Amino acid sequence: MFFVYVIRSSVTGHFYVGMTADVEARLQRHNRGENKSTKAYKPWSLFFFESFETRIEARNREVYLKSGIGKEFIKKKWLDS
Repeated sequence: MFFVYVIRSSVTGHFYVGMTADVEARLQRHNRGENKSTKAYKPWSLFFFESFETRIEARNREVYLKSGIGKEFIKKKWLDS
C-alpha cells in the first residue's frame, strides 16, 4: 500500500505533497528537519492522505496534486474544511 499525503506548515501555511509507504513515520521525519525542502517550514501537520494499491497509481496522484489544478484542489479542500 502506498500513500500520497498533504502536510501543512503550522508556521507559514505552506502545503507540501509527498508519497510514502508510512505516513506517520514520514511526517515525523519532516518535523525532525530531515527533508531539505520542508525543514524551514516546520512544524508540519497532516492535512489529508489517500491510499493506493500500486506505487504507479500513487505517483500519478502525487504528480497531479503538485500541478496547478492539483494545487487548486488542495486550496479548495482547505477552504471547505
